[in-house]
Amino acid sequence: MKNIFVIGLDEANLPSLREVPDAREYRFHPLLSIEELQVGEVSVADLMEKAEKVLDAFDGRIDAIVGYWDFPVSTLVPLLSERYGTHSTSLESVVKCEHKYWSRLEQQKVIDEHPRFGRVDLEAREPRPPEGVRFPMWLKPALAYSSELAFGVKDEEEFRAAVAEIREGIGRVGRPFNYILDRLELPPEMAGVGGEVCLAEEALSGIQVAVEGYVRGGEVTVYGALDSIAYPDSPCFLRHQYPSTLPEPVVQRLHDVSKRVMRQIGMDSATFSIEYFYDPQTDEINLLEINPRHSQSHAELFEYVDGVPNHHCMLSLALGRDPSLPKREGPSRMAAKWYHRWFADGVACRVPTEEDIERIEREIPEVRIEVVPEEGQRLSEMDQQDSYSFELAHIFTGGDSEDELREKYDRCVAALKLTFEETTPGSRDEKN
Repeated sequence: MKNIFVIGLDEANLPSLREVPDAREYRFHPLLSIEELQVGEVSVADLMEKAEKVLDAFDGRIDAIVGYWDFPVSTLVPLLSERYGTHSTSLESVVKCEHKYWSRLEQQKVIDEHPRFGRVDLEAREPRPPEGVRFPMWLKPALAYSSELAFGVKDEEEFRAAVAEIREGIGRVGRPFNYILDRLELPPEMAGVGGEVCLAEEALSGIQVAVEGYVRGGEVTVYGALDSIAYPDSPCFLRHQYPSTLPEPVVQRLHDVSKRVMRQIGMDSATFSIEYFYDPQTDEINLLEINPRHSQSHAELFEYVDGVPNHHCMLSLALGRDPSLPKREGPSRMAAKWYHRWFADGVACRVPTEEDIERIEREIPEVRIEVVPEEGQRLSEMDQQDSYSFELAHIFTGGDSEDELREKYDRCVAALKLTFEETTPGSRDEKN
């Protein structure tokens, strides 16, 4: 048996991990909880100490250390892998992806497919947009969880309001990120930048799409492209859909850009996910951001369509095995992950039980449901929410057409019967 330690192992991903090829040979061990990793201001040094105590006390061979979450998980993987001699990419390559400003500096060395960008001086008495970056734009910290503190702004007034919120909250992740930056030999262009920096980027438009891939032995492989569809007049995702419906020549261009960027980043023995915008009117591609891990959100989608969850690539690379995925060997022609959202605050007064969810999943084939709030919980007190909405449920559907995917989603939403009280009129978008 191979002993695989999963940083932030959660119940939602455990079924997919057990569906990968050769899973009978794997024993999955949890390493640090989601609460320890993502709630409040984390200390990377403390997390390292806790993880090392668990690993040092383990009576057996440590064959792999993996993770599929963003910072600090993404940086703990290479740090612990170096300490215990397991396969991983370098810490520097991970930080070059996750530090949004450093990532843009690396991207512009090899591609033109990115928006205008610049730093915002948060210490200035009256911060100004960077020279050459035009409204509308997005303001975001160099590092954040799940689009926290990311704001779309269209004028000076909204710019100032967003800067005020970012100033107040940037330290929660920025200060721990400085611990990681201190361990690296930074290039001159990153001197004095640090982890508590705000980035401004011109807003992009068009169709949002993500590509997933891996690097092994210096060779970059892209194994899938997915469409990301937002709610109407909102930056919040409604669903991710696999495979992408973009024309094949466009998908191939996405592959080419991704390969050039990942070679520049210097990643190896690891998976990645890159988000893009494609504008069909101008035929332009623009890179939004690079994630130094595959998307655990897409695991079921690859399993529905290709027959194997994308966790297989992560696990195989960590074990030094062939990470290639099969193609179109699953039960569905296409699949989607839906985000059932609420755009106002409130208290969840009725949440379905595990038995309710299991019944719905039995009645509707090729469906899986994860409910986010707990009964009695105020939505604004949930962790890991974006600046504009609250996630109520994640609903995975497989089928042979978009109509079938939507019909299953609508049936699930109706069957969940989520209800709220003490709701606050108006959307979060309006309040921001």
